[in-house]
Amino acid sequence: MPTEPALPAPELVEESLRLRPWQTQDAADLFDAVRSSVVSVGRWLPWCHADYSLDDANAWISHCRDGWSQGEHFAFSIVDRTTGELLGGAGLNQRNRLHCSANLGYWVRQSRHGEGIAARAAALAARFGFEQLGLIRIEIIVLPDNHPSRRVAEKTGAQFEAIARQRLWANGRANDAAVYGLIPTDLSQPATAQNRTISS
Repeated sequence: MPTEPALPAPELVEESLRLRPWQTQDAADLFDAVRSSVVSVGRWLPWCHADYSLDDANAWISHCRDGWSQGEHFAFSIVDRTTGELLGGAGLNQRNRLHCSANLGYWVRQSRHGEGIAARAAALAARFGFEQLGLIRIEIIVLPDNHPSRRVAEKTGAQFEAIARQRLWANGRANDAAVYGLIPTDLSQPATAQNRTISS
């Protein structure tokens, strides 16, 4: 079977944000963003912890570059177009070629929370998945009490579908998770009252 050619790694731009594939020179900024966000991001994402090291940052970037070359996962850094500050990350992983689906993840450094960055970046990454990867469905899977991440999912137009039992392995144990589904037509739809399943 012929090998699928590697997908060119694009830059995605929207107003003040730029999403681009992780680069080796991002390691120090990634290390700083993670270590300064342990209290907030680390509450939900186990990889964001106080012992996160520069070696961890380099290993993640190497993993992401391999993902692009293999066409299996597509991770972007989120950068402020004006200042060049690294704001966080967003991307598509767990690609299912048979069913044309993938998982969408995102995070934003603690000092830039509350600016709508995650929702805008998530929409950019999702649009890339639909238009460039040919996906027909994207899932966002979060812990049920991760209300900030759930709000982001809803702002992108994703629809809450279920609380799936033991869907996520985190902190050394199986956890139930909120499942959101996103299809191409959802991106143009604002969040509706029916879709708002969490309190603000």
